[in-house]
This record gives sequence, C-alpha cells and structure tokens, in this order.
Amino acid sequence: MNTVEVRELDVSEIEKRIADTRRELFNLRFQHATGQLENTGQLKEVRRNIARLLTVLNQKQESAG
Repeated sequence: MNTVEVRELDVSEIEKRIADTRRELFNLRFQHATGQLENTGQLKEVRRNIARLLTVLNQKQESAG
C-alpha cells in the first residue's frame, strides 16, 4: 500500500484499515514470539503501513477542521 492509494481513501476507510493493520501486527508479533514467523521483515513493513495511514489520516483531519 503506497501513499497515493491511501490519500484516495476517505477517513472512515482509513480508520478501518488502521484497525485491520494493527490486528495484523499483533498476529505477526505473536507468530514472532512463538518462532513461527519466517519473514521478520513483515513486522517492519506493517509498522510503516500503520504510520503511513496515521499520517494521511491526521493530514485529512487537519484540512477538514
């Protein structure tokens, strides 16, 4: 997911994606703790996706308010 795709979404869709991505991060952390996660780079990518979503969400909320 890149920034251009995120900017096209509305605020409610971004909030939904943030919740889904945080759930995904939780599951990846759990897999990592139990030794089941093979690609640990996924953790970094998911954290970046959350940061990207939050950044765009904050920008949209500032411009609307």
